[in-house]
Amino acid sequence: MAPSDTTTGHPPEPAPGRPGPAEVPGRSAAAGPADPAELAGRLRAVIQHLLPVLRGHSTHRDLTPSRTAALATLDAHGPLRVSELAARMNIALSTTSRMVDLLDDRGWIARRTDPVDQRASLISLNDAGRALLRAVRRETTGLLAERIGRLPPDRQHLLHAALPALEELVDDAG
Repeated sequence: MAPSDTTTGHPPEPAPGRPGPAEVPGRSAAAGPADPAELAGRLRAVIQHLLPVLRGHSTHRDLTPSRTAALATLDAHGPLRVSELAARMNIALSTTSRMVDLLDDRGWIARRTDPVDQRASLISLNDAGRALLRAVRRETTGLLAERIGRLPPDRQHLLHAALPALEELVDDAG
């Protein structure tokens, strides 16, 4: 039995590329859905169900999704002030401060005084944080590669063809 969408209680929408209920009659599945809202809903549902699958196989149980996101943000944009990290992650400053303290306690980040403002600190990944993030990325990439490898070649091609559009969505958000 397929898992249900936790926001609606309904089964997830059909897999991308498979005919969905809102497609225009006579339009091929390869041409894509007629409605961007339908595509957005289906993509959200797939992501919502795929992320827990990837996280559920991690050997790093103390690395929550929010901690992983903080490490990834520091990897991509660091060093950052805590306020800049909060803004980039779109979470409250107080929450970010507690998370930074936890990351520091775990030995995954380094703090140093901001040379522009001696009252502030800059947060960055240290070697242990970088190694942890690389390990988590290897694990999740391997798991995803294994699942993709089980798809038929035509489905793998569809995923490959969709990547530029998905990457553009991320670029637009950043």
